Amino acid sequence: MEMLKVSANSQPKAVAGAIAAFLRDYKRAVLQAVGAGAVNQAVKAIAIARGFVAPNGIDLVVIPAFSEITIDGEERTAIKFIIETR
Repeated sequence: MEMLKVSANSQPKAVAGAIAAFLRDYKRAVLQAVGAGAVNQAVKAIAIARGFVAPNGIDLVVIPAFSEITIDGEERTAIKFIIETR
């Protein structure tokens, strides 16, 4: 399964749709965000996705974690959101 990368310019509703699709297909989604703006968009997307899947009786659990990644040869810390169904 691939990881969804969220940027500060990502549209939360579009990311929420992708999260909902992953949850329906795989019962799990993983988001990665680097920077405060990206984390903000990711959290908004998770809240919107919860509303998308709730009518189907799906409740979400989110596990935040740190992840070390390399961008342009530079080590950065990303926030990883592991989203699962309960």
